[in-house]
Amino acid sequence: MSIPELGRKSLRTGLLVTLDIIAILSSMVLTYFFLYPVEFIQNIDQNHFLESAFLYSALFIVMAGVSRLYQVAWRFASMSEAIRLASTLFMSTVTLLLIQFAVYGEAMERMLFLSFCLSLLMLGGIRLGSRVYVTWKQQQYSIFLGRNMKRRKDVKRTLVIGAGQAGRMLVRQIQQSDNHRMNPVAFIDDNRHLQTLTVNGVRVVGTIEQLEQVVENEAIDKIVFAIPSMSYQERLAIIKRAKTVCTNVHTLPMIEEVAAGKVAVNQMRQVSIEDLLGREPVELDISGIQSEVEGKTVLVTGAGGSIGSEICRQILKFSPERVLLLGHGENSIYLIERELRELKVDVELIPVIADVQDVERLRDVFMTHTPHLVFHAAAHKHVPLMEANPHEAVKNNIYGTKNVAEMADEYGAARFVMISTDKAVNPTNVMGSTKRIAEMIVQNLAKTSRTKYAVVRFGNVLGSRGSVIPLFKTQIEKGGPVTVTHPDMTRYFMTIPEASRLVIQAGTLADGGEVFVLDMGEPVKIVELARNMIKLSGFTEDQISIEFSGIRPGEKMFEELLKEGEVHPEAVYPKIFTGIVTEEADLQGKLDRMNELKTSEALGLYLVNWANDCLDSVEHNQLKETV
Repeated sequence: MSIPELGRKSLRTGLLVTLDIIAILSSMVLTYFFLYPVEFIQNIDQNHFLESAFLYSALFIVMAGVSRLYQVAWRFASMSEAIRLASTLFMSTVTLLLIQFAVYGEAMERMLFLSFCLSLLMLGGIRLGSRVYVTWKQQQYSIFLGRNMKRRKDVKRTLVIGAGQAGRMLVRQIQQSDNHRMNPVAFIDDNRHLQTLTVNGVRVVGTIEQLEQVVENEAIDKIVFAIPSMSYQERLAIIKRAKTVCTNVHTLPMIEEVAAGKVAVNQMRQVSIEDLLGREPVELDISGIQSEVEGKTVLVTGAGGSIGSEICRQILKFSPERVLLLGHGENSIYLIERELRELKVDVELIPVIADVQDVERLRDVFMTHTPHLVFHAAAHKHVPLMEANPHEAVKNNIYGTKNVAEMADEYGAARFVMISTDKAVNPTNVMGSTKRIAEMIVQNLAKTSRTKYAVVRFGNVLGSRGSVIPLFKTQIEKGGPVTVTHPDMTRYFMTIPEASRLVIQAGTLADGGEVFVLDMGEPVKIVELARNMIKLSGFTEDQISIEFSGIRPGEKMFEELLKEGEVHPEAVYPKIFTGIVTEEADLQGKLDRMNELKTSEALGLYLVNWANDCLDSVEHNQLKETV
C-alpha cells in the first residue's frame, strides 16, 4: 500500500473515530438531560455520569476496532454491516452496565437503554450520510448522462429482461458510464409486484409474455437478457423469441460463469451459438483433484492447443508446484505461457518445445522434471487431412501417444490421461482409427503399470481449432453461402471448458485403463446449427444461403461415444460413464506389420480394419500385396 493511500485511510479512520466519540457523548448528555432536566447541572451522580459517558465511548471504539467496523466501506454497506454495528454497540452497553454494577453498586439502566437507542441512530446516521452523498452524486451524474444520451444518435433504446438484482446492477452500471452506448428505457419482468413500478429510474412496463408488444411500443433498438439464474431451457426460449423481434440481443452471463470468476455480472456478451445447443452445460465437480495436483508437477502435451491450453488454465486453480507446457509449435506455447504468467499465480511455468514423436527428447523432459500427472492432448485431429496423410497420423497419434505413455510408466507418473475422440468408435477414417489404436496402447499399459491410465472421449468442441463454428462465422461475414456437408449430418457438441473439466475429473476417477465419456445429451444437426448462426447474426436464409457440399473423405454421418456393449450401465459419476476395458492381443505384432505398409492406401485400410477388430489372415495377405 502506498504512503498517500495509507495516509488517506488513516485520516478516514481518525475522522470516523472522532465522530463516533462525539455521537456517543452527545447521546449520553441528551439522555441525561431528558431524564433529569432540573438536576442537569447539580445532580449528585454527575461524576459517575461523566465517567460512564467517556467509558461508554471508549468501550465502543475498542470493540469497533476488534470487529473491524472501521474497515467497512459504508457507502456499499448492506444489512449485515448494520447488524454488526448494532451488535458492537449493544456489547459495549452491556459491558458498561456490568462495570457500573461492579464499581458503583448500581447501574443506570434507563439511561443506558435510551443512550443505546440514540447512539445507534447517530452512529448509523453518520455512516448513512456517506452513502446518501455518493448516491446523490451518482444521480446527478446519471441525469447529466441521460440528457446527453437523448441527443446522441448512436445510443440504443434498450429493453432489459429481468428487473431483479442482475438487471438493477446492469442499469446502474449503464447509468454511471457513458461507454455502453445504451439508454435503458424499460424493464419487463414476470414478478407481478413490480408491474408499473420504477426500478432505478426505469419503468417495469410488462411481463415477458408481452415482449413483442413492448418492443414495438417502446421502439426498442436493443434487448439485454438479465436473468442469469434462469434455467437453460427457459433462457433459450426467451432468447429465440427476442431474436424474432430484435436482431441486437445481448445476454448477461449465466450464474455459473459469474461464480467461477470468469466474468462480472455487468458484462454482456452477444448471444452465441452455445446458447442454442439444446442442452444444459455440464458442470463437473473437479474439487477432488486438489490432492492430486497441489504441490505437484503437471505435464500437458499439446499445451498450445484449444483443449490443452484450457486444461492448463483450470489446473492452475489447484496450486501445482509447476506446469510443463509441452508443444511442437513455438508460437502457441509462447502465447499460452504469456497468458498464464499474466495471471500472476505462484506456480512455476516451464515451456517445453518438443515433438511427442521424439523419444529421447521426451525422456530428457521426464528425467528432468518427473511429472506426477500427465495430460496428453497432443494429436493430429483433422479428418480429411489425416485421410490424405495416414503416415503422419500414425507417427503423431499412435507413436506419439505410445512414447508419452511409456515415459509416464518408466518415470513413475501417478496418473496419465489421454484425450481421445468420439471418432474412435467404429471408425471409418484414419484419424479415428489412429486414436482408437492409441486407446488400445494406453489400456494395455494400464494392465502392467503402477501408473493409473485413463482415456477420455468427447465430441466436437465448440471454438476449438478446426471447429465448424469459426468456419460458419467466417462464411457469414463474407456474405455466404454457409457450407454444410449433408442435411442429415449430426454431431455431439461440447464447450472447451466442459471438455477440459471432463479431462481433469477423469484424472481423479482413473483406476486403470478406463474410457470415460460425458453424457452429452442429444446430437445436433449441423444444418440446424448453421441456420441458428445465420439468425443469430441478424440475417435470413434468403440473405445468407446454405449449400450442401457433400460428405468429405473419411467422414461419418453420425458419431457415437461408446460401442454397443462397451459401456457400463451406471454412471461412475453424475453425467460421466465409463467403457468396459478391452484387451488387445499381439499389440506389438500388429504395430510391426503396420510399419511394413508403405502406401497410403494400404496403411489406411489396415488402420481402419485394425481399429474395428476386422484384421484376419486374408486381409493381411491382401495388404502385403500392396506393399
